[in-house]
Amino acid sequence: MSNVIQSVRGFSDVLPEQTGVWRHVEGVLRGVLDRYGYSEIRLPVLEKTELFARSIGEVTDIVEKEMYSFDDRNGDSLSLRPEGTAGCVRACIEHGLLHNQQPRLWYQGAMFRHERPQKGRLRQFHQIGAEVFGLTGADIDAEIILMTRRMLHELGLQDVRLELNTLGTAEARANYREALVAYLSARRDQLDDDSQRRLEGNPLRILDSKNPETQRLLDGAPRLDDYIDANSREHFDDLRRLLDAADVEYTVNPRLVRGLDYYGRTVFEWITDRLGAQGTVCAGGRYDALVEQIGGKATPAIGFALGLERLVALVEEAADAPPALAPDVYMVVMGEAQRSAALVLAERLRAALPGVGVFMHCGGGSFKSQFRRADRSGAQLALVLGETELASDTIGLKPLRSGSEQVNIAQGDLVKTLKEHFGG
Repeated sequence: MSNVIQSVRGFSDVLPEQTGVWRHVEGVLRGVLDRYGYSEIRLPVLEKTELFARSIGEVTDIVEKEMYSFDDRNGDSLSLRPEGTAGCVRACIEHGLLHNQQPRLWYQGAMFRHERPQKGRLRQFHQIGAEVFGLTGADIDAEIILMTRRMLHELGLQDVRLELNTLGTAEARANYREALVAYLSARRDQLDDDSQRRLEGNPLRILDSKNPETQRLLDGAPRLDDYIDANSREHFDDLRRLLDAADVEYTVNPRLVRGLDYYGRTVFEWITDRLGAQGTVCAGGRYDALVEQIGGKATPAIGFALGLERLVALVEEAADAPPALAPDVYMVVMGEAQRSAALVLAERLRAALPGVGVFMHCGGGSFKSQFRRADRSGAQLALVLGETELASDTIGLKPLRSGSEQVNIAQGDLVKTLKEHFGG
């Protein structure tokens, strides 16, 4: 039996040839967030289990089955975060960020859920999320949806669609829940096992069931829309008017409920058919009661999260996907005496050309083997420093992505030449 230790199931490595796409996706999302005026907050991956039980809901799948929880040496129950909103709210309360303020925050990092790994779903996954506090109007709902649309479009993703719904107030949902449970209880034997379990604790999640027979059964069920309160309906109508004015295409999905208990009023999802069953790439909504639920003063709030693994998968499928990261120039060094000179020259280039990546070959080797490595690196140019070049204070410049011949130039002209070549 092999003694090689492998990664934990559902916890994936991101290899160097993949990180170029990851950095591109993250850079686009961060750039949009910056332009919309959001500030970054960095949150711990470990929180008290109580935080998620109180916010997400004790009878949700996440808290009941999916969280990585343990007792630490002090006997405190801790959990790896399964989502980012609860931790962000906790931080805002703890550090007084909500006092006479309306913060717009974003965060990035790993989340953890013990689910069955499949395409688009891992046990360690990564999100970029954003939260806005203190605003009650539909205008912030609309801006967040517009911002997420811009993110997806700037990533070049066109095959995504927007679904919207309103969940109303807690009272409206309670009234609807009572009617839905009565309808489904009378037909319990027609429900799949998962829906039967949800019927006892979280019946609204049955609306989101992927089971075709359950969906057909729901065709005759009471509709949430019939129980929505007047204020929530007015808020939703206002949101739709704003989106219509901004030419945002969307579908109202009366069965869209999201999987977390804290949502109320507006909920939305950006969905694609290119990832199979795990087609939601961005989702969010309002959670106006959560701050008070966690222990702060009543504060309206709305947020969303984007799944980075799913976005990366979509970008990688695109014909114009960004290439893997590569240096701009690869320095080929021949001879022991040239090593110190090459190290000094490489540092001088990095100082003078901060936007140009310089890869220094180390470890020796023949010209042929070094050029082979230079070509595989993806660099555009090779800089060659051998005995002849060192003696004449020149440097060889060899284009690697064309058939052009190598030329030798004075080392004093190298910075200017590279600036011209790379548009600096």
